[in-house]
Formats: sequence, structure tokens, C-alpha cells
Amino acid sequence: MAQQGCCAKTLAERDMRAICYTFPMASLTKSPIGVFDSGVGGISVLRAIREQMPEEPVIYFGDQGHVPYGSRSMEQIQTFSEAITRCLLKQGAKIIVVACNTASAAALKYLREKFPEVPFVGMEPAVKPAAEHTQTGRVGILATPATFQGALYSSVVERFANGVELLQNTCPGLVQQIEQGNLDGEETRMILEEALLPMLERNIDTVVLGCTHYPFVIPLIQRIVGDDVRVIDPAPAVAKQVRRVLEARGLRRESGSRGDIKLYTSGDPDELRTMLPILLGEGGEVERVEWLDGAEIK
Repeated sequence: MAQQGCCAKTLAERDMRAICYTFPMASLTKSPIGVFDSGVGGISVLRAIREQMPEEPVIYFGDQGHVPYGSRSMEQIQTFSEAITRCLLKQGAKIIVVACNTASAAALKYLREKFPEVPFVGMEPAVKPAAEHTQTGRVGILATPATFQGALYSSVVERFANGVELLQNTCPGLVQQIEQGNLDGEETRMILEEALLPMLERNIDTVVLGCTHYPFVIPLIQRIVGDDVRVIDPAPAVAKQVRRVLEARGLRRESGSRGDIKLYTSGDPDELRTMLPILLGEGGEVERVEWLDGAEIK
């Protein structure tokens, strides 16, 4: 990424809150959707966006240099999220999709306060549909420690999980296995079996994926839990919400040719480029970015 595109050079630039809204509305409809995650997990949301709105151009930022976010402090995640948001806005993003459950739990409210004129869509654990459809009254939730400890998760549970027993597991090491492209290996299977088999013994009939990395191992999860257990992938619902927000604000791009996609990573661009056909189903331009001091991006 060119330095002028992402690096916040001056105090005035750091204080700008709605960079993308300095453009005329007509140009905003053609502007890209900005999506970010701690790594490749948000590509599951990007994939759903591409399926539902193929005409929309998308910019994706995977902060693989800091993955995983799940064990980091709220303040650190907020700092990363703010810098990435500024980066995406400088690239002209018309909406920001926080395609990371951990970042949504730690930073979504903060980002909305910091950038009040920018539309944000975040991740919310799919406790509501799970609670509505469970027949056994027991639901398994797979998520990171930061997601379970966040106020967003507590709020969702309080509002929608009355009378339903939620069995939680943080799946230590699973994000790292997925980042390495190990979607069906023995170590990945062991992590998932350790999480899911005790839940199956408690008679769960639904599994909620509370991390955007986890949809990439749905085939393996389904083999472990069997066809009678429903596995909820939140990505399609999030993409649908992105579409609703764009339409409500008059920001949808008119139907036309397939939108361009560009990806940035603070990790290894070659590794991400290699994984794209597997995770996204298509290739894309990938460029490396660097963190200057943990708070700004070059």
C-alpha cells in the first residue's frame, strides 16, 4: 500500500472522522466496501459479500502481523482497529465491516464514537437464531476469550438465551491452524474434537461459530458433530446487513461488472495470495503493509 494511502502523517489527518464522506454521493456508490479482520478469518465474510453483492468493489485488510486478537487487551485491539479504519477510509471505503468477532466485541462501540458519520457493521454471536431453533435447549458456542468476556456477548446472551444452556469453548490454537491453511489436518481435528465431543455428550443440537475464522472448518465440524447438529455460519447474515445499510444510505452500486477486490496484509502477502483460491474461491491483488509504531500503518 502506498504510504500516502494509509499512514496518518499529521494530527489533522488523525482527527478526520469521515474522510470517505468528502466525496459526492455519486462517487460514493462506486466506492469500495472496507472489510478488516485480525487475519484471514474475515475472508469468510468477504466471501459472503462477494456472493450477495458481486458488483461491489471491496478492500480487505488482514492484520496477520498481530493475529490472533483473541488474547490481546481491549485497548490494544481498539488501537489496531482505529488505525485500520483510518487506512480503509483513506482508500475511499464507504462502509467499514468489522469482520472479526473479537474486534467487534472490543472496539465496535469505540469506532462508532470515533467516526460518527461512518456506517459500521460488526459481528454478533448468533445466539438468537440458535436459541430460537434449538430443540434440546443446549447450544455450543465456539469463540475467542475476548469475545466471551466482552459486553456484546453478555448482552446477546441476556437478551436471547433465556432458558437455553450455552456450552462455551475457546478452541485454543484453532485460529493459528486456520491461518496456516490447516483446515482438515490432525491437529485441527484434535482441537475441534476436544471442544465438541463433551458438548455432544451434553446433547447440544446447535453450534454457533463466534469467530470468523471458524466457518472455514465447517466441513470438519460437521463431520465431528454429525448431520443432526446445526452449525450456524454468521457470514451470510452479516453480508445481508451490509447490503441493508448500503441500500438505506443510498450507497449501493448499480448492477454492472464484477467489482474489483484488493487485499492488504501486515503478514506475508505470498502466503495470503496462495490461500485465496481455497478461502475465497478467487484470486486477488495482495499487498503488504507495515505498522510504524503499533498505532499507525505504512
